[in-house]
Amino acid sequence: MNAENSLAAGPANPRFFLRSGPFDAQAVAQAAQATFVPPADGRALPAEGFKGIAPLQNAGSDEISFLDNRRYATLLENTSAGLVIVAPAFADKVPPHCAALITSEPYLAWSRVARMFHPRHPARAGVHPSACVASTADIHPTCEVGPFAMIGENVKIGAGSVIGAHTVIEQSVTLGEECRIGSHVTLSHAVVGDRVIILPGARIGQDGFGFAVGPQGFETVPQLGLVVLGNDVEIGANTTIDRGSVNNTVIGAGSRLDNLVQIGHNVQMGRCCIVVAQAGISGSTILEDFVTIAAQAGLIGHIRIGEKARVGAQCGVMSDVKSKADVIGSPAMPFKEFFQNVAVLRRIAKKKPGSSESSADKDDKKD
Repeated sequence: MNAENSLAAGPANPRFFLRSGPFDAQAVAQAAQATFVPPADGRALPAEGFKGIAPLQNAGSDEISFLDNRRYATLLENTSAGLVIVAPAFADKVPPHCAALITSEPYLAWSRVARMFHPRHPARAGVHPSACVASTADIHPTCEVGPFAMIGENVKIGAGSVIGAHTVIEQSVTLGEECRIGSHVTLSHAVVGDRVIILPGARIGQDGFGFAVGPQGFETVPQLGLVVLGNDVEIGANTTIDRGSVNNTVIGAGSRLDNLVQIGHNVQMGRCCIVVAQAGISGSTILEDFVTIAAQAGLIGHIRIGEKARVGAQCGVMSDVKSKADVIGSPAMPFKEFFQNVAVLRRIAKKKPGSSESSADKDDKKD
């Protein structure tokens, strides 16, 4: 099969993604937690139920789509989908042949419906013959352990968890139920909650960056803490989380770390925090609940980021950030101040060579 034919099935190609269904409108509305509105023209719904999901421009009469951005409103008006998920503001834009699910959070509803049609693959219970499992490891019989995985002494793995190929779980690590650990992951000195997802290549629980300066050079300081991952945490591919030096490094329940993130030793992260790709958080920094750290931001150690604060992309944070504050720039400053500074710099840059005032400044004085 050539590449073109392999993609003929479009989104959620069954070669790669598990499919479920069909589902009737009532089941879909219940999963989405949205209000069902039948087609305005009285058209009957698909007799066998809705078979899947698709984009507005590609969906057929037996498929479900959604709109969450007014820029794509024209796609909604021209869609052939049999059911669309929309906010109340777009309810009057739904074509008469379409049924609708009305909700104030269409993207959240779409997520629920998508998971309904495409559940993740269940664990295939058993340990691959090539895996190396210590005799003292306690692995629930419903777990799946992939090829060439290494499970160390006194490891405990909860029900329904999946351990990918070539993953190393070192001695005494504990994993809760329904965890998904990708291939080539290294886990040491860690306590992991339930439903945690760790994507391939992540390194968790390695030595923190700690050393003292002696007369002959650097001397390593023992890193004696752990990494604690709360329930429902997701860790991206090739992300690294150092174990604590004395205290534990903690990633709070529900937090999401993107690919290529670095978390230093003793970091304390609250619930439902977001850290985007290539961001780095230095040791002993505290993030309160619902903090967002955008891509490539860098945080110095021993500072506190308040609840619901947002740190912009490529931001350099060198001091505490208050709760609900939005900061950007390096050094970090409030958004409004940052863009005021940018405006001043632009005005300076526009001055003519050898002139002490720009034409804009002179016009301002005349006014």
